[in-house]
This record gives sequence, C-alpha cells and structure tokens, in this order.
Amino acid sequence: MHKKNIAITIVITLIAGVILFLSNTTDKILTPANSKYQVYLHGEKIGVIDNEEELYSLIDQSQTAIKEEYNVTNVYPPTDLKIIAMNTYSDTSDNINDVYNKIEEVDDFTIKGYVITIKKDDTQITINVLNEEIFNEALINFVNSFLEDGVYEDYINGTQDEIIDTGSIIENMYFEEAITIKEAYISVNEKIYTDVNELTQYLLFGENPEMEYYTVKIGDTIESIADEYELGTSDLLTINPELKSEDVILRVGSTLNVTYINPLLNFVYDLHRVSVQEIAYDIVEEKDNNEYTSYEEVKVPGQKGEELVTEKFTVTNGVQAQGSEIVSSETIKEPVNQVVVVGTKRPSGGGGGPIYPPVSTGTWGWPTARPYVITSYFASRWGTHHDGIDISGTGHGSPIYSIGSGTVVYVYNGCPARGSGLGDTCGGSLGNHVIIDHGNNMYVIYAHNASNSVSVGQSVSRGQVIGTMGSSGRATGTHLHFAISRGYPYRSGSYFINPMGLY
Repeated sequence: MHKKNIAITIVITLIAGVILFLSNTTDKILTPANSKYQVYLHGEKIGVIDNEEELYSLIDQSQTAIKEEYNVTNVYPPTDLKIIAMNTYSDTSDNINDVYNKIEEVDDFTIKGYVITIKKDDTQITINVLNEEIFNEALINFVNSFLEDGVYEDYINGTQDEIIDTGSIIENMYFEEAITIKEAYISVNEKIYTDVNELTQYLLFGENPEMEYYTVKIGDTIESIADEYELGTSDLLTINPELKSEDVILRVGSTLNVTYINPLLNFVYDLHRVSVQEIAYDIVEEKDNNEYTSYEEVKVPGQKGEELVTEKFTVTNGVQAQGSEIVSSETIKEPVNQVVVVGTKRPSGGGGGPIYPPVSTGTWGWPTARPYVITSYFASRWGTHHDGIDISGTGHGSPIYSIGSGTVVYVYNGCPARGSGLGDTCGGSLGNHVIIDHGNNMYVIYAHNASNSVSVGQSVSRGQVIGTMGSSGRATGTHLHFAISRGYPYRSGSYFINPMGLY
C-alpha cells in the first residue's frame, strides 16, 4: 500500500511538471518575436540594430563633405556592408551611432557612379566616373584629338563629302579594346573622375604624366616647335586641339602642350582615299664610245608622272598602317625617262683622258614596282624618328629593285616570309633586309622583305631585283622600309638622310 502511494505521487508530480512546461512554452509561442537587424562589415558582426533605414539615413545625413566634394545628393554604406534581418526574443540592440562610428573607422562610404572596364590584350583597366556623360564626352575628345576638325561629327551624322576627283571617306571607326560600362556603388577612397578634361588627359597621356609645356617666342612656327621636341607637326596638333592647322599663326607668350602621348586606348578608323601620287621616272643610259668612262651627262632631264590612286588603309591613333591596299590606279601623266649619256672609252696605257664629274642628282632608280603609295615619310614621331620612308601598295611578293649600282654588304634572311607579327624584333625589327653600299659612303637599307635574292659581296646594278616585298620583323602591313645612311647604318659616324631628296 505504501509503495502504491509513492508511485501515484511520482506520476502526479510528472504530470504537474509537463503542464508547467507546456504553459511556459505556450506563452512564448503566443508572444511575438522582435524584428532586428544584424550588421556585418567585411564578414564580421559589428552590431544589432532595430531599423536598417535609420542607419542608412544616418550615413547619408552625416556625410555632407562627400556630397559637396562630388556634388551628389546621397551617400551610401561601404560595398561590403551587409544587413541581415532576424527575429529574436531579446530586447537588446546596439546604439545606432556606435554602429555608424565602427563603420566610419573601418571602411569608406560610397556614392553611385559608373565603372568602365577596358580589356586590353591580357590586362584589364577600370575607370570610375560620376556619370556616363563624363566618359562619353572624354571619349569624343580623345577621338577628335586624332581627327581634323568636324570629321567625327560628319562621320556620325552621315554627312561626309562624297569623293568627286580626290578626297577621302572614313568607312568605319572603332576601338581595338572591349569597353563595358555599368552602374555601381564606388568607394570615395578610389579615384572617381568628375571632370571631362581630366579624364581626357588620362586617356591620352596615361596616369600621372609629367606634363611639359612650351611658351611661344617670336619667330616660332608649328614646325619649328615640333622639331625642337622631336614631334611631328601632326603630333603637336593632336595634343593641342585648339590649333586647327599647321599654318596657324602662333601668339607670342601663349603656351603649347609638348608632352608625348601614351594612349590608353587604340582608336582605329578605316580610310578610303583617292589621291594623286607621283610616279618616279626611269633612267635610260646612252653609251658614247667617244667619251671616257668617267663621263656622265644628263641628255634629257627626267620628269615625274602622276597617277590617280584609290587605296584603303587603317589609321591607329593618328598613325597610318604601313601596309596599304590599292583598289585601283589610273595614269594621269606618264613620266618622262631621264636619258643619261655615259662614256665607255677607256684610257690607253697610263694616260688619262679628260675627267668629268659624274652627275649624281636624279640618276637613282625607284626601289619598287608601281602603282605604289608612301605610307610613312622621313619624320619625327613622339620622340622617335622614322629614318626612312615606307612604300606600299604593290602587293606581297612584288619585286624590290636596287636603286643603283653597288655592292651587297649585309643580308638577313632569318624571318618567316610572312613576318612573325607586330612587335617582333626579328632582324633587329627590320625583318629580312639587305644593305647595299652604293658608293660615296652611301648605304641603303631595303627592309621587311618577304625574301632576299642577293648575297654578301655580290655586285648589283640599278633596277636589279634584290628581293620581294613582305611584312617580316616589326611591321603593320606589307611594305618596303627604304632608308639611306651616310656611313654604315647604325654604326658610329652614320646618320640618315631623307630618301625623297634623291628624286
């Protein structure tokens, strides 16, 4: 009986405990949980707040300096701030000002802007701008730096002048790089471009350039200033867009930008051009048995001809590609051959006959077939100098001729016939090339050849084929680099002269 009473007591106690537990649990279930927000920065919890909008509002209202600096109406939290809603039965939360102070100590606030991504070769460049218009206007400024006034607008509006007799039309414009733009929250600790001119300068000259300026003096011209800084006249116009032509009269005391560009982008356009090109005349020798071998006299002066050439080529950041595609050509004026009388009589015994100085001007042949175009002249370019002329248009594998009699002193044949790509230093960047000693300390380089057909020590004559045109070495298209050096090229005492001075 006693044991039975104990058992009943235990059962009653357990039932009472269960009822009490269920009662407490039911109270919690029936009582609603509190809505709060956990705040994380860089993955670490920095507080719990009651209202996320209150935190956003506090950040926005407190950052007046940022609003004034960037002329914006709103400031936002750091990009790595995360606020997660939660339900809890705890009434405890952190002071919102304390949470704000932690954010301010650890990270930077953000503003709305746009991130431009430029993919260039294997690199990726990002630019932050306040709005799209800033970037678009800077791009237009960049493009116009390499075009004559009004050309871009005519292309965009479809108002380019038709080619009547001569002239040119841009068929296409593009950037080599892939450019994307998207809206984003940008940390104010990063560089954010707010000025079109500043961004234009960055696109043209790169980051933190050492800008150099020149003050115009009496007697200065565009050409003289360009020469002083090893710039082409077109280079000077590129970096000083207020100058509309090479003939502009400079104001004494004004300043010109003479900084070398380092473009962030490659702006390319395809040009269709019809122009009149000069045709070099050939030289015909007449032998005179009555005159000694030292005798040479021009009987009929040569006259250059003219050819109407239609060609297509690309221009990258103001520089014409070395190769040009000739679509058609029409001879307007045939050249007149120069007739030169040369003596063949040799002195008998030890006696010498009368000595006549040979006529050197105008007796040189042209090094390529026709029709041809000159794609680059003997001129300075951004601190470097192009030491010859580039001749193109005759096609890959077309003949290259010796311009006169001489002796082959160097031949390089180590490059593939089709070239090994832009930037290649094959053959010291000249690719396959030939150097001929034409006498009187004059050496001629025939470079970027597809193949060479002469050897060192060989004597050559004017008009003899010495190779074929190609694009080996550092080349942007099929062409002949034709350069003349006084003294052996690239050795002490040598210097280059303008090949056009021979013709």
